[in-house]
Amino acid sequence: MLEAAAITAVMRTLADPTRRGIFERVFNADEITVAELTKGSGVTQGAISQHLKSLKQAGLVAERPEGRNVYYRARPDGLAPLVDWMDHYGVFWRDRFADLRSLLKEIDP
Repeated sequence: MLEAAAITAVMRTLADPTRRGIFERVFNADEITVAELTKGSGVTQGAISQHLKSLKQAGLVAERPEGRNVYYRARPDGLAPLVDWMDHYGVFWRDRFADLRSLLKEIDP
């Protein structure tokens, strides 16, 4: 089975809607600072930093310090545990729907 701890970490991290929004903003930017993420977000800089810490611990973002600024960028490979988990269950459901389709054809040809 897939690495349960990694899947749990990614799911738990992305379960928070604010954190998910921050991840999307980081993902859509080449690199972005905490100050840029704070502007217009309605969230304090401290809260943004805490969310980024969680995203970093889950392997979803990386940071690059430069002088007084820290630049964040997305790590799409950090989503791999979630993608693998979804692929695993996608196969399960595709097989079940194929079985259901066959059964329905037998019942009502």
